[in-house]
Amino acid sequence: MFGSFTETQDQLRDLVRDYLRAKSPETEVRRLMDTEEGYAPGVWTQMARELGLQGLAIPEQYGGQGAGWIELGIVLEEMGRTLLCAPFFSTVVLASTSLLESGDEEAKQQYLPAIADGSLIATVALPEDNGRWNPDEVTVRAVHSPDGWTASGATRFVLDGAIAQLIIVPARTASGISLFAVEAAAPGLVRTPSITLDQTRKFATIELDNTPARLIGAEGGGRRILERVFDFAAVALAAEQAGGAQAVLDTSVDYLNSRVQFGQVIGAFQALKHMAADVLIEVESAKSAAYYALEAAAEDNDELPAAAALAQAYCSEAFVTAAHQNIQFHGGMGFTWEMSAHLYFKRARSSEVFLGDAFTHRESLAQHIGI
Repeated sequence: MFGSFTETQDQLRDLVRDYLRAKSPETEVRRLMDTEEGYAPGVWTQMARELGLQGLAIPEQYGGQGAGWIELGIVLEEMGRTLLCAPFFSTVVLASTSLLESGDEEAKQQYLPAIADGSLIATVALPEDNGRWNPDEVTVRAVHSPDGWTASGATRFVLDGAIAQLIIVPARTASGISLFAVEAAAPGLVRTPSITLDQTRKFATIELDNTPARLIGAEGGGRRILERVFDFAAVALAAEQAGGAQAVLDTSVDYLNSRVQFGQVIGAFQALKHMAADVLIEVESAKSAAYYALEAAAEDNDELPAAAALAQAYCSEAFVTAAHQNIQFHGGMGFTWEMSAHLYFKRARSSEVFLGDAFTHRESLAQHIGI
C-alpha cells in the first residue's frame, strides 16, 4: 500500500505544476488543438533541456535522470490536470518503455539519449480491436531479405503517429510478434491524421508498404515486451486520469462556492453537496489506486499487472464521472464551447478507451487474482 510522497517528490510536483500553469493554460490548449502538430516545439524542447522531464525515468547511462515511476507518475498527473498538448505519453511512456524492455542495447544507445534531450519524438503503433488493446490483433507483417527487414500493413489510432520521427511497430514474423523501428522518412510509410472526439490528443493511421524497418530486440520477443509496456502504460494513464479528475473536481467546487442562486451559493444546497461528496470519494479513490499502481511499477513487483488493471479500470470511470458531473454542476453554461468542461469530458472519454475499457481491465484483474 502506498505511503506518502517524499519532500523531493513534492518539490517536483510543485515545479511541474507551476511550469504547466504558465505553459499550458486553457487558451494554449485550445490553440494547439486546432494545429496539425498538436504541440508547441519550444515548450517541448524546454521541458527536456531545462526540466529534464522526457528523460526523468530514463537511466543515466542513456542520458536520462535515472528517477522512477513514482516521479514520472507525478509529472503525468500534473499534465493530466492541465490537458497538456504534447507527445509526452507516446514518446516517454510508450516508446521509451518499449526500448528499455527490449534488451536491445544498440537501440537503447541510439534512441534513448535523443528522447531524453527532446530531439526525438517517438511512438508505438499499439494493436487495437474495437477499443481493446490486444497483441493478438497485430496484422502488420515483416519479412527478412538480404537487404534487411521490411514491413507491410496498417495500424489505426497510433498516438502522435503523424508527427513521430520514430514509430515502433509490432509485426508478425516467422518467429512470432516482433518489434521494429520505422523512421519517419522511410519509403512506403503513409501517415493519415485521424479525426477524433478529443483533439487534445492526436492520433493517426499508419500504412506500411514494404517499408524498411529495424528489428528491436529478439525476433519473436515482441509479445512479452508489449505485455510489459501495456502494464506500465496503464499505470501512467491512470496517473494522468487522476490528475484530470482532480482538476474538474476543483473546478466544480470553485463554481459551487461562487455561483449564487436564491440568495445563497448553490454549494449550500444539500442535493449538490451530496453529488460533490460522491465525486470527491471517486477522485480520492482513483488517486489511491493510481499511487498504489505507481509504487508497484516503481518496484516492478509481481503485483504490477493486477495493480495496473485495477488502477486503469477505476481511474477511467472516476475521470468520466467527475467530468460529467462538472458539466451538470455548471448547468446550461457547462455545455457551451467557451467553458473548459467539455475539453476535460472529451479527454476523459478518449482516455477511457485508449488502452481498453474498464470492463476489459476488470476482466484482466479477475484473471490476475484468480477469480
